[in-house]
Amino acid sequence: MPDSKVMTFAWLVTGDQAFAAAGDAIDAARRSVRLEAYTYAESELGIRTLASLRAARQRGVQVRVLVDAVGSIELPDSFWAPLRAVGGEVRWFNPLSLERFAIRDHRKLLVCDERVAFLGGFNIAPEYEGDGVTRGWRDVGLRVEGGLAGELAASFDDLFERADFRHQRLFRLRQFAARKTVQARDGQLLLGGPGRGRSPLLHALHRDLKAARIVQIVTPYFLPTNRLRWKLARIAKRGGRVQLILPAKTDVTLARLAAQSLYRRLLKAGVAIYEYQPQILHAKLFLVDGAVYVGSANLDPRSLRINYDLMARFENDALAAGARDIVADLMRHSRPVDLATWRASRSGWERLKQRWACFLLARVDPYVASWQYRKLRN
Repeated sequence: MPDSKVMTFAWLVTGDQAFAAAGDAIDAARRSVRLEAYTYAESELGIRTLASLRAARQRGVQVRVLVDAVGSIELPDSFWAPLRAVGGEVRWFNPLSLERFAIRDHRKLLVCDERVAFLGGFNIAPEYEGDGVTRGWRDVGLRVEGGLAGELAASFDDLFERADFRHQRLFRLRQFAARKTVQARDGQLLLGGPGRGRSPLLHALHRDLKAARIVQIVTPYFLPTNRLRWKLARIAKRGGRVQLILPAKTDVTLARLAAQSLYRRLLKAGVAIYEYQPQILHAKLFLVDGAVYVGSANLDPRSLRINYDLMARFENDALAAGARDIVADLMRHSRPVDLATWRASRSGWERLKQRWACFLLARVDPYVASWQYRKLRN
């Protein structure tokens, strides 16, 4: 029997690949299945996944599902009746309420038998099916066996317990669990959420960027803090290589406009920006020299300060080599942004839209979320 403490891994670079591997893991589970999703759609994929979960429960496996109430707003609660009928547990994270609508569970996670885990950006929705080039959104995931799987299961249980936000005293007592770093032999879990204290993801990135020479960032929503932008520019100015792979097509126009408001200053500093062309880019993958970050978090105020999110950080040569191959493939399908061309293409109206988008996402959204979180704690 393999040592459960030793991590083995496999990169998942297409939706078809990721969903097939996840389905196999659910079918092979013998003790427990934990599934967490921001968006779960009532689709052929969603129905197929539900059938696998129900079959697992019928053979005696404990099945727990956690779905965000806003991310999956179009999914009726009745969808889960077949799973609940055989003893499966399903909870909606933060059921809809005007008093706390801004606080969301953005995580994507599957853990089977506390031994095999899947993390990344894939939601359970038809737009994620495909190869990310000819059809379907482009995303990335990681299958982990052993290593951090047990810690990922524990982080799921913590959020599952507090999902409905009804027991405010329990919520206050356990808020310390929202933001923390979990250290394991093979890597780190960087668990984000609302509240006080520094984002674990930001803390790890700032530490790694201090002496970094090569930085490659893939993210669909890019609006980092001023300090992080300054560090990226500084690395480029001192002769390091900084490459950003961002989307040319988006599902959130406001987020794309906000990211574009930063292009000119970053390009002037020597940061290379590429825009992925074939499909919507939804992957979250950061490489800082030999460190690899993968998970559900974007580099924007929501993931850094508001949402419950998770990233895993690894220092593993084989894992890093695979990540670099993924970035290289993304760049083959991307177009570089040229500073002179970019300047010439922007009208005054475009600049105004980009600045307003940046203001709304960097200032207004975090303010509303912070206000709602403070009300929850009182």
